[in-house]
Amino acid sequence: MGKFTIPDRVLYVCTGSKCGKRGGKDMYKLAKTYIKHYHGPEEIEVIETECTDRCKYAPICSIQPGNTWLKEYNAKDVLKLMDLIE
Repeated sequence: MGKFTIPDRVLYVCTGSKCGKRGGKDMYKLAKTYIKHYHGPEEIEVIETECTDRCKYAPICSIQPGNTWLKEYNAKDVLKLMDLIE
């Protein structure tokens, strides 16, 4: 069996209908690339989720553990938060 890596943190990015249109899909791609180059999958894993039922606040993302949620974010906010995690 292969090695099963458990990350320290997980960034959940909603890419449902409204979030996806308001930047969620682009944020997911950007976060995956950013983590690959600056952190690594053992520190932070990025997971694409479907609708979180918070459409009026789109786009939405969450960092766990810590239960940190961002609403109506821009990419700079999320990248700053990921850097603070270290």
